[in-house]
Amino acid sequence: MTKKLRDYLPDLFNRENSNISKLLEIIEFEIKDLTDLLNKVANWRSIDEARGKGLDELGANVGQARGKTTDEIYRVLIRGKVARNTSDGSIDKMLHAIATSLNCHPSDIHIISANETVDEKEPACVIIKKAPLDYLNSSGLSISQFLQIVESISAGGIRVAYVNLEGTFSFSSTTDIEISKEGFADIDGNVGGTLGGVFIPENDYKLPL
Repeated sequence: MTKKLRDYLPDLFNRENSNISKLLEIIEFEIKDLTDLLNKVANWRSIDEARGKGLDELGANVGQARGKTTDEIYRVLIRGKVARNTSDGSIDKMLHAIATSLNCHPSDIHIISANETVDEKEPACVIIKKAPLDYLNSSGLSISQFLQIVESISAGGIRVAYVNLEGTFSFSSTTDIEISKEGFADIDGNVGGTLGGVFIPENDYKLPL
C-alpha cells in the first residue's frame, strides 16, 4: 500500500527511502484499519452478516422486535417479516415466505391443503408435508417456534394441522445396491437419506411475532 501511495506523489518525493515514504509507512496501518472498518460496516448492512446492535437496527427498519431471540433466529424473523408483507395467504405465497424466512430453496418445503387429503378432509387447513430440517437445526428454531412462524404467515382463519418432520431415509424394495437419495449413505456420505429430527432448546419461548 505504501508504494501505491507514493505513486500519487511527484517524482521529487517518490523515493523509497525518503522521509515522506517513511511517514506513509507509519499511517499505512491506520489506513488499513479504517478500510477494514468501512468494509465491516458495508457487510453489516446485510441481514446474513449483521450481528448484535447492527442486526437490531435492521429489524427496527421493518418493525420486527428481537425479544429473547438469538442473532440466528432474529435473522429468520426479519426475513419473515419482509416476506409476510408481500404474502396473500395462498399456499404458493406461504411456501415462498417460509423459504425466504429460513433462507432455503422452495423445493425444500411442501405444503398441501388438508381438504385434499384422505385422512384430514378439513377446509381452511394446511399441512406441512416437508420441512427443511437442516435449516431449522442450523438456525436453532424449535418445533413450536417453526409452527409460530408458519401460523403467522398463513392467512387469517387458516389452521396448520401438523408439520411432518420425517427424514428422507427409506429401505429399498429390491436387492439391488441403492444409490438414490433415500437409501443408505456411501462411505463419503455423498448419497443416502436423512433421519428425522429437529433441535429442541432447553428453554423454549414464544417468538415476538
